[in-house]
Amino acid sequence: MQDFEKLGQFYLGREFDQATREKTENLVLYDSRDLCTHAVVVGMTGSGKTGLCIGLLEEAGIDRIPAIVIDPKGDIANLLLTFPNLSAEEFRPWIDEGQAARAGVTPDVFAAQEAEKWRAGLAKWGQDGTRIRQLRETVEMRVYTPGSSAGRPLTILNSFAAPDESVLRDSEALLDRIGSATSGLLALLGIDADPIRSREHILISKLLENAWTQARDMDLGKLIGEIQTPPFDRVGIMEMEAFFPQKNRQELAMTMNNLLASPTFASWLVGEPMDIKRMLHTPEGKPVISIVSIAHLSDQERMFFVTILLNEVLTWMRGQAGTSSLRAILYMDEVFGYFPPTANPPSKKPMLTLLKQARAFGLGCVLATQNPVDLDYKGLSNAGTWFLGRLQTERDKARVLEGLEGASNQAGAKFDRGKMEETLAGLGSRVFLMNNVNEDQPVVFETRWAMSYLRGPLTRNQLQQLMPKNVVSETGVPTIPVAGGQPQPTSLVENRSDTSRRERDDTSRPVKIATTTDQRHLIPAEAKQLFVEPSKRLYSGDRLVYRPQLLGRGRLHFVNAAANVDSWEDRTLLATLSGGELPNEIWNEAKPVTQRLVWDQEPPPGSEFATLPVDFQKAKNFKTWEKELKEFLYREQKLEVWKCVDLKKFSEPNESLGDFKVRLEQLVSEKRDLETEKLRKTYSEKFTTLRSQIRTAESRSEREESQFRSTRMNSVLSVGSTLMGALLGRKTVSAASSRRASASVRSLDRSSREKSEMDRAQHSLDDLQVKFEDLDHQFNDAITKLGQKLSVDNLQFEDQALTPRKSDISVEELAVCWFPWKIDSSGISEPAY
Repeated sequence: MQDFEKLGQFYLGREFDQATREKTENLVLYDSRDLCTHAVVVGMTGSGKTGLCIGLLEEAGIDRIPAIVIDPKGDIANLLLTFPNLSAEEFRPWIDEGQAARAGVTPDVFAAQEAEKWRAGLAKWGQDGTRIRQLRETVEMRVYTPGSSAGRPLTILNSFAAPDESVLRDSEALLDRIGSATSGLLALLGIDADPIRSREHILISKLLENAWTQARDMDLGKLIGEIQTPPFDRVGIMEMEAFFPQKNRQELAMTMNNLLASPTFASWLVGEPMDIKRMLHTPEGKPVISIVSIAHLSDQERMFFVTILLNEVLTWMRGQAGTSSLRAILYMDEVFGYFPPTANPPSKKPMLTLLKQARAFGLGCVLATQNPVDLDYKGLSNAGTWFLGRLQTERDKARVLEGLEGASNQAGAKFDRGKMEETLAGLGSRVFLMNNVNEDQPVVFETRWAMSYLRGPLTRNQLQQLMPKNVVSETGVPTIPVAGGQPQPTSLVENRSDTSRRERDDTSRPVKIATTTDQRHLIPAEAKQLFVEPSKRLYSGDRLVYRPQLLGRGRLHFVNAAANVDSWEDRTLLATLSGGELPNEIWNEAKPVTQRLVWDQEPPPGSEFATLPVDFQKAKNFKTWEKELKEFLYREQKLEVWKCVDLKKFSEPNESLGDFKVRLEQLVSEKRDLETEKLRKTYSEKFTTLRSQIRTAESRSEREESQFRSTRMNSVLSVGSTLMGALLGRKTVSAASSRRASASVRSLDRSSREKSEMDRAQHSLDDLQVKFEDLDHQFNDAITKLGQKLSVDNLQFEDQALTPRKSDISVEELAVCWFPWKIDSSGISEPAY
């Protein structure tokens, strides 16, 4: 069995001989970086397309390459059905009991049969439970179910948040994101909106553009409010009322409000934030294959979600450094309807942008379909690799050939249409034609056995079984700045949705409510006051009470030449009252603030205020607190950076160890690919020389063997003739007989010499073959050592804490910050922010 565990190569199967209809011993290994030029997988039902794609994702997982998988049918979740022991007990919960009944056996017997089937199938392809265990240990598998709690739910709450600065600076990227986000939302509402003619599309696009260019986040609630009362009076040169009258805007707002108020839509608002970085890697840097199952959604919901997801991938991609190595995979199964040749659904533009631009960022897009005539082949001409299985109609073959020819022309490669058409006609189940523009010629191969148990689409209950109990999102809440500050990487002070913070106001946390004196007026005039905007709805009988805390924000300058750090950081701290009073060491007990706090100039009418501590009423205290804050910031606030000892690299400021490892892994992958290519070139010359010598030795061995056989046959005939003459001729030996006998002896000598020459030629050939095997072992050992040397898991890291430059520390803000609390009629209080 040949070794298929090659660095940076995916084991897809073995070459297939169409003449004999048998697979050969030649492995099909696909260079992972070739996937940067994207791939298309086409094949009718029963062609083995799903098995090929799952095998490709398995190989990516083993090679530590993360992936986001869009799964409209629900069967790619089979990737989680990996059983290292290959036992009947592992298979039993996942078999199709109906299939067992049709086979006339009990479920237990059928599970045992499936386990044996998988064990034998893997063994034929050189695989076993050890490789399955390696896959499970290397990569984490997840199943997300937006709009459902069957898997890990995904919320779309942050989907209309202002994009990153990199997108805001790129006008084309910003307009693309606005346009596709608007089209996706209107598709969800059932509105077929043309971006040029539809006033709904134009209005919502303008509202998003207005908010995002001001770095303001939007959500559906705010969007509804701004549709009713836009923050601008004109669209183009037309007055708002002429362009989109109030009555019609109210109808649109009502439609959106009905969607938002619908109980079925509530499931879209809970779950993990759609954070592409955390969908590709855990906080510790472990790669993740995130399968986003959308089989349970309606067509409108699918289009809406896929559009949003593609936009998020685009935004993440544009924030990455360029690379020639494969960084991640975006795979969409059954892309039919999302990338059509003529229509322009919301998903088409971001998909086309990814196909055109993603290769520069190391993002490989893989699109699979049964229906090639329903794909935009002009866009798919950007795909460098085509995996073609059995096709259903001549029309399908014609469109595939058209796409192949376009891809070949774009890559500058030759394309033999007649030969390709003949090859396509002879494909069978699990047999694919791979046309890779990075290779010299196409190859026909049979796909290897999948390590995952391919049992078909999973039910809701089965998806729930696959989810670990009490899953907690690793992403937490997206990093968001305090008003006037910079994004901070630390955790939130409090989580507003945490109901455990509800407390009885008169027992758990006594608060004196001042009803006769406006507590704001007791604060010295030179002291600043801030009011946090309430975000919770008040009901009949609820009271809104503001509680004071002390907020300090300092600016720090961290400088370290060795770590290449020259960074200004904002740190915001909140000193919380204890028993209605400030602690003595006020900043030592303060908590960092990372939650987005929206300030009001004034509190809402009718608000009440907790009694202001006496300390807040003395002007001199604020000067003392400012001095103490500056000292505390110098003494206690550090900038954590990580150093990779082996590579002598430092993390970026506020970059976690996991994110640092992910970044280093990409650098290591690039170096690995370059070093691997150098090794291949170095050994390629040696291999070429040896192959040439082996071919020469084989020819010589065959020639010597042929000559020996010929000489031996002549010798046998000559000796036989001489013996027959001696036995049957005259009694006296003639001179001619004597000469014939001498010739026979010489013939035997020649035969003996030919035998020696043949043996020497065979020995020479054997020696060369041994040298070839030794060279192959040397090459594999060199690749293995290179992989171990350039493995993130083998690198050493050190944590270093940098101290701020004392002379550069400044206090940017010191204020009494009033936080709103809601108190219901029974005296239970909870934060209203």
